[in-house]
Amino acid sequence: MPWLTISEVASQIGLRASAIRYYEQIGILPPAHRINGQRRYDLTVLYRLIVIQRARYTGFTLPEIKQLFYGFRAGTPPSARWQKLKRQKMVELDTMLEHIQAMRELVRQHGACGCRALEECGKKMFEQRCANGSRPLTRRPTRLPGLVPPFRQKDVE
Repeated sequence: MPWLTISEVASQIGLRASAIRYYEQIGILPPAHRINGQRRYDLTVLYRLIVIQRARYTGFTLPEIKQLFYGFRAGTPPSARWQKLKRQKMVELDTMLEHIQAMRELVRQHGACGCRALEECGKKMFEQRCANGSRPLTRRPTRLPGLVPPFRQKDVE
């Protein structure tokens, strides 16, 4: 069986060696075989890393990916594993999509008011919010996973 060094694996997959070491550290990759203290991998690590890359590309978090590999009973087929995680991810993505669509609509509305000062815009927004029965802003907006965090006061100074 041919053994690959960490740099060979990294170059074939397109990752940094540090990412491979990190995946080992957090338990997504099993510990590498060691020869004279150096990590050595068999070809199956390439296949596992491709699955990890595909899952990352499609929005799965590292804890979700770990669940994909280790969060099921032994013998659970890959299709059943993907199906379970896919259902959870689709709910999350649908929520994010709704939030993004609402954000897009709000962005479209900016500047259509004809206000002469930003305070006038703020007054109209505040009055509209109150007229709709919405609660006043008393805390920071919540953040959905994967979205940019709301601004902080220091960001606008």
